[in-house]
Amino acid sequence: MTVSRRTLLAAGAASTLAPALAGAQGRASNAARFSLGYAPHEGSFASRGGRIEQIAFAADQGFTAWEDNEARSRTVAEQEQMAKALRDRGMKMGVFVASMPKWAQSRPLLGANDDADREAFLADIRSSIDVAKRLDAKHMTVVTGFLDPKVPQDIQTARVIDVMRRAGDIVAPHGLAMVMEPLNTRTNHPGVYMQTIAQGFAIARGANSPAVKILADLYHEQIQSGNLIPALEMCWSEIGYLQFGDNPGRKEPGTGEIHYANIVKWLRARRYAGVIGMEHGNSIAGRAGEDRLIAAYRAIDTQ
Repeated sequence: MTVSRRTLLAAGAASTLAPALAGAQGRASNAARFSLGYAPHEGSFASRGGRIEQIAFAADQGFTAWEDNEARSRTVAEQEQMAKALRDRGMKMGVFVASMPKWAQSRPLLGANDDADREAFLADIRSSIDVAKRLDAKHMTVVTGFLDPKVPQDIQTARVIDVMRRAGDIVAPHGLAMVMEPLNTRTNHPGVYMQTIAQGFAIARGANSPAVKILADLYHEQIQSGNLIPALEMCWSEIGYLQFGDNPGRKEPGTGEIHYANIVKWLRARRYAGVIGMEHGNSIAGRAGEDRLIAAYRAIDTQ
């Protein structure tokens, strides 16, 4: 593609976003609610104040959900305060992280010969139940750790299925579900075990539990496999939660190559009523970036 052609395309994209951006800048409080449950997180609207102020601002812009990966590490008082703020504004709580690898140590190894990492994982799950109840959360994120280069991958798969089934037995009686997040290895997380939505589908089917589902983070899937809508179509029965983020850059829709308007159309056609985590940063710092974020979601939501 020539430079002039790239310039024309960029200008076209900017002109598409401009009306929505102008609307975001001039919009009063209590804007129309979004048609899907897009969930900002602390930092999405950092200029508006602390966590509770950001929740209030998000609600006034029409967002109906909230996500907080770090909620498990917050004090009980902070968790209760956030849950009340969401209830008061009629917003759903999205995911929080129940179990995350120790990145520097490349652990856990849930498929390894040693049971220690599996038992530690199950301990994380048990301790997360009260957090979920406190937050009124129905889903919690789990990351299935790293590959063990010393163990055949098929053996690791069987062991991951076993431990996820055990974890499902722990959380299912509470009406909760874990959502396993596949991560890309090409940009962010080399060496992780679960790398694609399709792999998550196989584990979820093997675990055969209503409490074991997939978190389909489309940023990771685009990097690792692409073919997003067919992947969602094939694995839909085991997908419990979604996250958006454009690629490259992991910023708001419209900053990369993913056609999120078409994905929104696909989700709306399937009457998806769950939460969609806005698992990305803002492409522009400060209040201008927050306005652009709102405009980006208005643009894909109204197609």
